[in-house]
Amino acid sequence: MGKSKYSYRAENILEKTIDSLAQRREASVIVYILLLIFYLFASYIVSTTAGSDKSVMIGEDTVAVYVFTGVYSSVANLCIILMANFCGTIGFITSITAILIQIAMLLSGIFVRGNYSSLPGLVANIVTAVVVYVIFKKNRKQERYLKRIREQATADILTGLPNGFANSELIDALVKRKESFAVVSIDIDGFKSINDTVGFDMGNRVLIEIATIWKGIADRGLSRTLDFITRINGDEFTLIIRDFGSYDDIIKTIEQYKDALDRKINIDGYEFYLKASFGYAIYPIDAADGDAVFSHAVAAMKEVKRLGSGERILRFSSELLKDGNKLIIDNKIRDALQNDLIFFNLQPQYDMTHKLRGFEALARMKDSEGNVISPVEFIPAAERLGLIDEIDLMVYSKSAMFFGRLIKETGADIVLSINVSVKHLMKTNFIDEIKRLLKESGIPADHLEIEITESILLESPEKAIEGLNELKNMGISIAIDDFGTGYSSLSYLNSFPSDILKIDKSFIDRMNENDSSKKYVEAIISLAHVLDFKVIAEGAEVQEQLDTLRSIDCDYVQGFFWGRPLPEKEAEELVKSM
Repeated sequence: MGKSKYSYRAENILEKTIDSLAQRREASVIVYILLLIFYLFASYIVSTTAGSDKSVMIGEDTVAVYVFTGVYSSVANLCIILMANFCGTIGFITSITAILIQIAMLLSGIFVRGNYSSLPGLVANIVTAVVVYVIFKKNRKQERYLKRIREQATADILTGLPNGFANSELIDALVKRKESFAVVSIDIDGFKSINDTVGFDMGNRVLIEIATIWKGIADRGLSRTLDFITRINGDEFTLIIRDFGSYDDIIKTIEQYKDALDRKINIDGYEFYLKASFGYAIYPIDAADGDAVFSHAVAAMKEVKRLGSGERILRFSSELLKDGNKLIIDNKIRDALQNDLIFFNLQPQYDMTHKLRGFEALARMKDSEGNVISPVEFIPAAERLGLIDEIDLMVYSKSAMFFGRLIKETGADIVLSINVSVKHLMKTNFIDEIKRLLKESGIPADHLEIEITESILLESPEKAIEGLNELKNMGISIAIDDFGTGYSSLSYLNSFPSDILKIDKSFIDRMNENDSSKKYVEAIISLAHVLDFKVIAEGAEVQEQLDTLRSIDCDYVQGFFWGRPLPEKEAEELVKSM
């Protein structure tokens, strides 16, 4: 299979971009053409005046025309020297070719026709040839020296990636050209622990491996945008993204770099599972100059790390630079609840034959200006404020109303899955809330699924079992979310009134990397089937994962490969097309 057009465009883009920033500047083609025209004109004058017996009047004196031959010959040689000095390789080739032709013609005149008056011109041309050669050698030596300086100034010594200087130079160049681009600030999560546990040498090798992976994506054009990855210092990297068609393209590119890191790195028997925080800003939308767009991207990255949420990509917003950021987000959440700005997306779930099983409802929020607020921002804040239950209820109500109408119109046999926190489940009126939800929406109970995290098995198992049994008696199915990330007791799991286990994405990511990871997932599926549970694998994103899940008898999948979260209209179109 040949390379894609993106691969050809982006091949060695890191080196090419650095070269474009640091190379010795040569004269333009126009300058070369002008010098060549002047040279040809001067040479023509030399050839017409050399043998002329005419004269011209200058003031009161009569001057022979052939006197001007030396003048124009000097002008021609000057053009030759200027081309060799300022017009690069093509200037040198043109110059040396012209000089050699001139020398050959003069030698012919001297030895064939005995025109010894051409000896001064011969000497002048030989001197010019020497000067041209010396200039060429000097320029080549200077270019090699500049190349070494460029490598030292623009390359990171450890990884070979461009460094912070190269990053700043490119940003400045793009701003000067008024070219749109995005700056992504990247920080490897928990990298200090690697240095602390296995030493700095191994930490450096991990950084080299990360740089190699990301440089491969940029060089081969895998993201379908034009990317420039640099190492700033320590475990901090920066990605500059160009040639994007929409803001969604930026997110897709960042996700490609994120997903490439979310796989196991194996060095000398050590296995490293790495993640990173990504903050980005777009020029000129989010910032008016190069320094600002870089600092804004860093601010967004630091906010991702502060929030510590599962969603690790965040775009800069002006609130991040304000001390009152928490207050602003808090006010936006309250405003969203008061003004009906909470909405939902639906992520599809499929069986292994690609038959639609149903959807998981995911909470989303807008501010009063219509801007979508990332869940990484509003969910932790809502939990801190104690407002997460109100948001959940709004999502439950809206998604159930939509689902009830959709099932009534289409007769589709699909399930709506909603997430319930441990705190919410333990509320005394939770069951009443669910009964009211079923009544108002018209959604059949057997088309509703409650997702809980396995942490409930440790916190309040007896009370949880009591409430879940009541839900089961109503016909509602129960799913245990993110299974495998906690410390579930098998005795509780065996007595839990559940129908579905959802395997966490982190296990699916590693499943095809070694046999032990695959066997772990296979063991979870086997255990679930023994306990009469069905299994949903979360985060299936590539064909190889689907093939493996089929081979180990997984029941359902949920992930970007078959479906990203959808707004209502697109979800409805999907159901009607099945």
